[in-house]
Amino acid sequence: MMAVRRLKPDDLDAVIALDKAITGRSRRGYFETRLAAALREPSAHVQYAVEDDRGLAGFVLAHLLSGEYGRGEQVLALEVIDVAPGRRRQGVGRQLLGALEGEMGRIGIKEILTEASWTDHELLRFLTAAGFELAPRQVIECAVALADQL
Repeated sequence: MMAVRRLKPDDLDAVIALDKAITGRSRRGYFETRLAAALREPSAHVQYAVEDDRGLAGFVLAHLLSGEYGRGEQVLALEVIDVAPGRRRQGVGRQLLGALEGEMGRIGIKEILTEASWTDHELLRFLTAAGFELAPRQVIECAVALADQL
């Protein structure tokens, strides 16, 4: 049976291992930074895990934003949602989003924002099925080396 719970500091190694199984690389520094921020400001971070008798099945990291890009209301920024490859299509991701939505209801947040690579088709299918839509705002990048040539 799968259970949803708050992510704990001692989940760090399991989170890093699960993310590495998905991405193929360790992002230890990133997750350590996110954990430190959540410990410093717990009211600004929402982090959940789903576990079963085999351990961590998935996790989600999100944080509250105010005033970003001219928005007046607070929104929840979904930073990472990872589900173990062998546990996908079993409702783990939906449970994680459900936990976020429950928290949002408790604190009065009405919108979740996230970013995804347009080539990550599996994630985009999941987000679309969960009700996410393409936002009118587009992220535009410019390499620093190119900026020097302008």
